[in-house]
Amino acid sequence: MSELHDNAEKKTILVTGATGYIGGRLARRLLERGYCVRCLVRCEAKLRARSWADHSNLDIKTVSLDDAEGLTEAMKGCYAGYYLVHSMESAGKEYADRDRHMAENFARSAHKAGLNRIIYLSGLGETGEDLSNHLSSRRQVEHALAGTNVPVTALRAAMIIGSGSASFEILRFLVERLPIMITPRWVRTESQPIAVDDVLNYLEQALENPETAGCTLDIGGADVMTYQQIMHELAAALGLRKRVVIPVPVLTPHLSSLWIHLVTPISARIARPLAEGLKNRVVRRNDDAQRLMPQKLLGVREAIDVALDQTKMGDIPTCWSDAGIIAGDPDWAGGTVFVDERSIEIDAPPEIVYRAVCRVGGGHGYYFADWLWRLRGAMDRLVGGPGLRRGRRDPETVSYGDALDFWRVSGLEQNHWLQLRAEMKSPGVAQLSFRIRPNDDPESGPCQLVQTARFKPRGLIGLLYWYCVLPLHCIVFSGMLRGIRHQARILEEESSMLAVEKS
Repeated sequence: MSELHDNAEKKTILVTGATGYIGGRLARRLLERGYCVRCLVRCEAKLRARSWADHSNLDIKTVSLDDAEGLTEAMKGCYAGYYLVHSMESAGKEYADRDRHMAENFARSAHKAGLNRIIYLSGLGETGEDLSNHLSSRRQVEHALAGTNVPVTALRAAMIIGSGSASFEILRFLVERLPIMITPRWVRTESQPIAVDDVLNYLEQALENPETAGCTLDIGGADVMTYQQIMHELAAALGLRKRVVIPVPVLTPHLSSLWIHLVTPISARIARPLAEGLKNRVVRRNDDAQRLMPQKLLGVREAIDVALDQTKMGDIPTCWSDAGIIAGDPDWAGGTVFVDERSIEIDAPPEIVYRAVCRVGGGHGYYFADWLWRLRGAMDRLVGGPGLRRGRRDPETVSYGDALDFWRVSGLEQNHWLQLRAEMKSPGVAQLSFRIRPNDDPESGPCQLVQTARFKPRGLIGLLYWYCVLPLHCIVFSGMLRGIRHQARILEEESSMLAVEKS
């Protein structure tokens, strides 16, 4: 074991992107291995929702990567820093410029703060002018991070196979839903996918092995396959018949991203750079990473099986939908704000009612008129919104920042309150909240559940939208409250039966 790891508790490691897919898993593993971890986040509440957020060795700093002075101050005292952020969801081509700017800020601040190392997870791909915009952006970030005398370790990975990974979820939904697929020519491009646990092992070992400092290392799994072969392996793992894949030359990255948007939960904004990157052959050029950081690498089928098992068990530590900015509460002051408030008496304790409320969305549905919610989700997908296909990370519990179909958890207080902010396409800002109050009338039950819908319209279209959907509120929201009450009664009965069995 390296000297650094022997003294892990004496080293503070900086992690950016800790609320994202890779960063959220890596930060927890570093804590488990004895490191002190300092996470730089834009929203502390989002990270506080993680199961490991109360770890004694965790330090959370709220700072923007655009704030050079605040970034330098937040880095002081850290030994090394992981750079695991990107802005793929930004509009248009601006994400590449923003990525480069943030990386330059990070590198300069790391130099001023005295960091010994920077470790960056980049994208695998052949060098040259034919790189996609997405992979070219990753190269620009590598160059920006290396702009000072702080040694940079860049690990270049291809498709990451893991529960909740965006690229893996794209293929899974395509394979599950389409027995016959008309695809772009990129399905015949060779790739060397890697299991998410293998990526995390490399990230950890890069920190512990000083020989990796200043190196650019290609990392990939045990198998090299075309995307078409990967889809066949995925179909077999899912117990499905072999999919018919018909490659055609006319599907551009733009058309492919729109098709992915319609068929899978992944938005077109995320799918576009991923689809562009699939045209490049992504196979590691040498075995330097294995020589410096030896480990047993999973093959494609093994990695798929692990990912599917975690999905079935609901054991998904992080998901592609976790990343992104959580907007604060809308500025309700000023202008027109419409409010629709309803309540219902429930004969169940607050903790049971809260459990029932937290089941909304995903596989549980919306307790009433699910076909209307599905219709609204389909309409949202057609105009570029997330729709209902994004689902939810955990079927029972919610945390701050979680995605629930086209909602985002924007506030909560255990057993008291849950607030959702709409991310669907609409001409205004929508919010739905549930508040559990003690009931003044004990004969009506111990709880009152208050449901409040707020909408701040944008312009005349927003006003028309509110009045068009208002009649449906009487049906949908009233039915939802009755459904929550029914679910709470079921949960209360189950809880009582369990208590009897234990006694």
